[in-house]
Amino acid sequence: MSRPQDPHRPFFPFGNPFRMISSKGSRLPERLLSLLISFEETLAERVRKLIPKDSDEVLSLSWMNLAMDSLCETHSGVKNLITELEIPVSDWDEKWIDVYLDISVNLLDLCIAFSSQLTKLNQGHLLLQCVLHNLNSSSPKQFVRARSSLDSWRQHINAKNPRVESCQSILDNLVRSLDLPKVKNSAKGKVLMRALYGVKVVTVFICSVFAAAFSGSAKNLLDLSISDTLPWRPAFSDLQANVNGEVRNVFGCGRVTVLKELDAVAVSIKKLYPMIQDGLEPVEVEQFKKFIIDLGKQEEKLSEGLDRLTKSVDGFFKIVLTGRDALLCNLRETGTESMVGSNSEQLVGR
Repeated sequence: MSRPQDPHRPFFPFGNPFRMISSKGSRLPERLLSLLISFEETLAERVRKLIPKDSDEVLSLSWMNLAMDSLCETHSGVKNLITELEIPVSDWDEKWIDVYLDISVNLLDLCIAFSSQLTKLNQGHLLLQCVLHNLNSSSPKQFVRARSSLDSWRQHINAKNPRVESCQSILDNLVRSLDLPKVKNSAKGKVLMRALYGVKVVTVFICSVFAAAFSGSAKNLLDLSISDTLPWRPAFSDLQANVNGEVRNVFGCGRVTVLKELDAVAVSIKKLYPMIQDGLEPVEVEQFKKFIIDLGKQEEKLSEGLDRLTKSVDGFFKIVLTGRDALLCNLRETGTESMVGSNSEQLVGR
C-alpha cells in the first residue's frame, strides 16, 4: 500500500489499443495477425519472468539487471518486427515517426541519468576499499582514517544526483506518449502502433522503478491501467502489483537505502562504526574481525552487481541509439526528414 505522503500516479489510456485491430472492416491479414500474436506472446513471457518469486528480489541489483536485459530483448524484438512488417520509412506516417523519435530521446535521457547514478555508486567503491585497507591495520591512526572514509562514503551515497532528480519529468513525458496516434488505411501501421504500445508500457514501468530506486523516492513509481483486452495485461498487472507494493513497503520501513546490496553494506558499516571511535577493547577483537570480513563480502557483492547493471544500461542505451540513428539515416536517404522538421533537427543535434 502506498503511504499518504507518497501518492502514486495512475494513468488511464485514452483509447483501447485492441480496437485498432478489431474494429469493423479492419481485420488483419493472417500473416500480420500472426506476427502480432507472436510478438505479444513473447512480450508476456518476458514480463512473467520479471515477476519476483519473493520480496527480497525487488530492488536488488540482480533483479534490476534482469529487468534491463529484458528491456534490451524487447526493444531488439520490436526492431525485428519493424523489419518483418516491411514498412519502408517513406511509408511511415509523420505521427509514427514523431512517436518513435520522441520516445527514443526520453529513453536516452533516462539511460544517461541511470548511468550517472551507477557511476556515483561505483565511486563509493573506492572509499570502501580505503576503509577495508585501513581497518586491516592495527594502528589507531588507521582507524581514524577509516572512520573519516566511512563519513565520506555516507555523504557521497546520500548526496542528491541532479540527473536522477530530473527523471520524474521525463517519465511524465513518456506517460503522455502512451496515447497512440490514430492509424488509418494501414494494417501494418496498426500492428506497429500496437506493438509499440506494449513496449512503451513495459519500458515506462521498469524505468519508473529504476528512478524510484536511484532517487530514493516512491513519487517516481507509476501505476499504469491497461486494457483487459491485451493478452500481456495479466502478466503486466501481476508484475506491477508485486513490484510497486514491495517498493512502497521498503520506502515505508525507513531503510538507509532502498537498494538491497547497498543497504547490506550500510548495515555492516553501522556495526563497525562505533567500534572504531575510541579504539578496541581486547574482548571485541574477534567480533571486529568478523564485521570486517562481512563488510568485505557485502562490498564485493555490491561492486559486482553495479558492474553488471552498468553494462546492461549501456547496452540498452546503444540499442535505443542505434534504432533512432537508423531511422534518421533512412529519413535522410528517402528525403522525408522534412516531415518531422524541428523534431529531427533537435535529435540530430543531441
